[in-house]
Amino acid sequence: MLDGKAVVGETDMLQTMQQDALHLAAKALDIFDVSESTDIARFIKKDFDRVHGPGWQCIVGMDFGSFVTHYHGCFIHFCIGNLAILLFKGLGREVVSSTGDC
Repeated sequence: MLDGKAVVGETDMLQTMQQDALHLAAKALDIFDVSESTDIARFIKKDFDRVHGPGWQCIVGMDFGSFVTHYHGCFIHFCIGNLAILLFKGLGREVVSSTGDC
């Protein structure tokens, strides 16, 4: 695991869900090397899908930008050391496009 405490940047999650995310990230970093960002993201995403329902997206890395649409109460961005983690539940197509257009 990376040395250092998790620092939450932005979130609209309830405290309990935030703690789930931070705990899972720490567990993932105990299992995977910090360079295995895809494995870390998969680990966090699959557990959140299982516990909190499907549709979660997870991005892990040391340098990325993002602009996402998400359900209210389902977004967190935090860092552990220099590793950033973005976790959110994305909106489905039916919500984004009510006319059927892409």
